[in-house]
Amino acid sequence: MGVVVDIMARNLRLFFRDRLNVFFSLLAAMIVFLLYTLFLGNLQTTSISAAFPRASEADVRAFVDSWMFAGIVALTAMTTSLGALGVFVEDAASGRFRDFLVSPLRRWQLVLGYLLSTVVIAIIMTALVLVVSLGYLFFVDGVVIGILELGRTLGWITLACVAFAALWALIASFIRTTGAFAALSTIVGTVIGFLAGAFIAVGLFPEAVRNVVNALPFAQSAMLLRREFTAETLSTLVGGRQEAIDALRTYYGVTAFIGDWEVNVPFVLAALVVLAIAFTTLAAWRIRARIA
Repeated sequence: MGVVVDIMARNLRLFFRDRLNVFFSLLAAMIVFLLYTLFLGNLQTTSISAAFPRASEADVRAFVDSWMFAGIVALTAMTTSLGALGVFVEDAASGRFRDFLVSPLRRWQLVLGYLLSTVVIAIIMTALVLVVSLGYLFFVDGVVIGILELGRTLGWITLACVAFAALWALIASFIRTTGAFAALSTIVGTVIGFLAGAFIAVGLFPEAVRNVVNALPFAQSAMLLRREFTAETLSTLVGGRQEAIDALRTYYGVTAFIGDWEVNVPFVLAALVVLAIAFTTLAAWRIRARIA
């Protein structure tokens, strides 16, 4: 196991030393933050204030910010694992695998080292973004996430990082050049923002599109974090009125529906676990084949 740890540590050093790779892994989260800071945040605040005139501006802003940062943290968990795989793509493109093969390393050790480093990088980056998000919500909006909500958030983040790391590892195993990988990272970072309902609320999508988006693991994973981040701010915004809470939860993707069926938490949990197991198995097989 010491060899696997050494490989993982080596991949971690290479990733964090490449500033461009780190930047691309956080690109989607930065795009969301800039969009809401520059204009989308004001549009959301104005719209909600018009719908709930009795709500204070501070309460509206607190809800919008908590919803936004939930999306940013979710996107980070989804995309940083792809950026972490840049080390694998670089090793494959440079022919470094040939050096590994003449060493006493076994292929399963290399495979496990790449997969573990991908997950660890995703967790580290997402945890950093989570800390920044919580700090912003506390110092700017006075929002404090409860201990139970924070504990569940950390659990959802870990599961999401494992599941999406497995997904991107499988996809990255087909990438042959670093240029193609950089293009893929840019495209994925942008598209995932829409599929997770982070750039715009899912309530703005046509019904057919909304059903497709809610059926994908990206929006479902983001939904889990939104439930924790907005638990207090949403209730405060509407004065605890359940009808208004339900309407806003559906519109902003805090609750997801496919047609008339509600996507519940146990279903998302099971889906992410299955995704993690299935794609980890496939990714390990593909990476082993590339190394060979």
